[in-house]
Amino acid sequence: MIFKPNDRLLFIGDSITESGRFQDGDGIGNGYVRMIRNYLIAEYGVLELEVLNKGVSANRVTDLAERWKEDVIAMKPDWVSISIGINDVWRQLDSPYIDQVSVEKFEAIYRGLLRETQEKTCAGLILMEPTVIMENIHSPGNKMLKGYTSSIHKLANEYNAILIPTHQKFLKRISKNEELQLTTDGVHMTKDGNRLMAETWLDTVLAFS
Repeated sequence: MIFKPNDRLLFIGDSITESGRFQDGDGIGNGYVRMIRNYLIAEYGVLELEVLNKGVSANRVTDLAERWKEDVIAMKPDWVSISIGINDVWRQLDSPYIDQVSVEKFEAIYRGLLRETQEKTCAGLILMEPTVIMENIHSPGNKMLKGYTSSIHKLANEYNAILIPTHQKFLKRISKNEELQLTTDGVHMTKDGNRLMAETWLDTVLAFS
């Protein structure tokens, strides 16, 4: 078990991470973050482990940068799990008229956040690949995600982070059954989608125990 009693585990990302946290008395939401927390408590009894959800709907990596000091550094986490990239691509598809986040810009900003985290905290880093855009492995969104996913792999190696292969797991599951509904609208998770995210995260992180 890599987590110690009283560790603070902070999740940050977009709406997939937020998942109703603002309407939840625990502030955890009803998505993959809650599934992970519930599993850790049920399986290991880590009641002292504090889980924080800092997901915000529609966020891109540029939005994370704007709130990083308040929502991450100031919280003094022991672990930070980051899930970002979907909106950086999706906005290019549904809002081509706004300023876009290229792969190069994405990587540069993300690197800055990881550097700041290592310099100002002792937090361990957990980087999640973005999931999918549509349950079609050949969709334009999934093709575009490849560059962003590669950047996350590169950053995980640079900063000795745990890499969660979420994108790979989703594509593998879809390739076996394209009728399986992992999302409600091509992006936001169904219960099965959240379960796959949680299982992938737990399988990877607990392997470091």
